[in-house]
Amino acid sequence: MKKVAVVGCGSYMDSGYGCPGEWRCLKAAALGDGKFDEPCQVVWFLKCQCPSRSTVSNASMAIKLSEIKPDKIYLSSCLANAKPDCPYRTAEELANMLKNKTGIEVVLGTHDYH
Repeated sequence: MKKVAVVGCGSYMDSGYGCPGEWRCLKAAALGDGKFDEPCQVVWFLKCQCPSRSTVSNASMAIKLSEIKPDKIYLSSCLANAKPDCPYRTAEELANMLKNKTGIEVVLGTHDYH
């Protein structure tokens, strides 16, 4: 079973912009729905906090402390498709930063649930 990590938008989760929390991302990973091509084990879930300065270093720390390097990192659908857009950086910029720091492929989005 592939091991994956998920980075969610803390603003969406905390402010009720249509994401009640990480359950939809976790469901999609467990079932292999949406952007997951097979059922996966989520080894860590990281909440991106505005203005996202610590997200990349927190991801590196999660890998180090958990001692589990995920096969892929997924940016949650609420982060990848945020409306209104994140005022600090695009999902593509965050994905590139994560990939450059960790060497792990980053996927934009997790599920298509409404």
